[in-house]
Amino acid sequence: MKKIQHEKQLKPRLKLVAALGFAAAMLLLNDGVQAADHNEAPGTQMDPAADIADFYAWETADDKLVAAVTFAGLTEAGADPTYDPDVLYGIHIDNNDDNVADIDIWCRFGTNMAQDVWGVQCLNVPGAADADTNGEVGAPIDGGNGTMIFAGPREDPFFFDFEGFVNTTMTGDLMFDPARDSFAGTNVTAIVIEMDALVAAGEGTTLQIWATTGRI
Repeated sequence: MKKIQHEKQLKPRLKLVAALGFAAAMLLLNDGVQAADHNEAPGTQMDPAADIADFYAWETADDKLVAAVTFAGLTEAGADPTYDPDVLYGIHIDNNDDNVADIDIWCRFGTNMAQDVWGVQCLNVPGAADADTNGEVGAPIDGGNGTMIFAGPREDPFFFDFEGFVNTTMTGDLMFDPARDSFAGTNVTAIVIEMDALVAAGEGTTLQIWATTGRI
């Protein structure tokens, strides 16, 4: 009955307010707060595992909420992905419009005892069968009740013509080329979580969702 009540409240579909693009999320480090980017800024080049490239969130037709945080941008295709056990990744959901997270999902990487297999652990995913969902990187992880998690390398989905941006700022004329993607052929490391949108929304109809990283 509770799910039916949520479905009535959530039609029309959930409104998502998610940060996208270069300033997609905030990088929370021990020495302060910095804007995240695609590894262009000197302050973030030193810590690619904690440098958020982009953050995406969307609702599917079957009432799933998908959140994807990417980091370690501009990784050469074929190079090893970036896993750091000392970085904590957070996905935060505000479902009552008070600009304070009502749900905090926490993810981190680690290895087995032999230190030859990397895994990912995500805590507090809305709707998951257990509070702790974990598994090996590079393959889908079934968290139960329709919850799915993936962590691993992916081609960077963000599109940007950096050469056109530089030429535009230097000349004052628009010089972007829609066929020129500065991120084509480069990888990011991603954490993607598919969760129950109705559980994430609670009694709300608008979600604000953002991502953070922090060293632990």
